Amino acid sequence: MIIGAHIMLQSRNEGADKAFLADVLGLSSVDAGGGFLIFGLPPAEVAVHEADKNDVHQLFFMCDDIERFAAEMKKRGVGFTPPRSQGWGTMTEITLPGGGKLGVYQPHHARPKHTTSMAAKKIATKKVAKAKSGKKPPKAKAKKRR
Repeated sequence: MIIGAHIMLQSRNEGADKAFLADVLGLSSVDAGGGFLIFGLPPAEVAVHEADKNDVHQLFFMCDDIERFAAEMKKRGVGFTPPRSQGWGTMTEITLPGGGKLGVYQPHHARPKHTTSMAAKKIATKKVAKAKSGKKPPKAKAKKRR
């Protein structure tokens, strides 16, 4: 079933924001073809909130120490709002090189245990079985993006 989440950030300066994700936030990436980078993220979670309309989604990164994160952003010359407690967490917004804002917070709420879907478990089991048999698993084909 679900094996992960793919998040797309829209940017007026794609190259600068990609460099920021790699160099400042330290995210690893793979080239899916033609320089289209896909960055790895730590485990994620999703929440559903009551709203007046649908199709309004938000993205927040989480950190374990918001004060340390803010100090690192200041040291690197990254613009951010002063961290403020929201009850559920202490939040700041950083400004990406492309001009977009990205929320980052230190959660105060309980965190769910991150599970692997049945589909991902089956894939992992097949890879282990093939590795034990000496056969190489087939390479995944990268999908081209427009």
